Amino acid sequence: MTYAAALVALEGLALVVGGLWILVLGITGDPDDRQQAVTGGVTLLALALLPLLAARGLLGCRSWSRGPAVITQIMALPVAYNLLQADSMAIPAGIALAAAAVAALVLIVNGETTRALGIRGPGDAGGAEKK
Repeated sequence: MTYAAALVALEGLALVVGGLWILVLGITGDPDDRQQAVTGGVTLLALALLPLLAARGLLGCRSWSRGPAVITQIMALPVAYNLLQADSMAIPAGIALAAAAVAALVLIVNGETTRALGIRGPGDAGGAEKK
């Protein structure tokens, strides 16, 4: 669970760094469209809240945190694919993002994580013991 939370938090921190970078460059630099650069930076900062809150919830063993953590990983996979399609220095970032997203997904849906979060599987809604 700690590893899953760490990976999700790392993705959130990467979004914060990216958002701040775009925001600062949009304000201090000479972008083609300053308003679009600022909006992009603010959007990344807002998107960073989802994985950061999910990571905190995972560390606190809150059952609600698994949904946002899974959504974050599913959103990261197309971004990683797009980075892998680039013909530049973005390819290593795409590899790292894809590896982190897949690893986090595996850790989040792991049976031990599910039990630690108190999430019951289908057919176990009543919590009845199996014979």
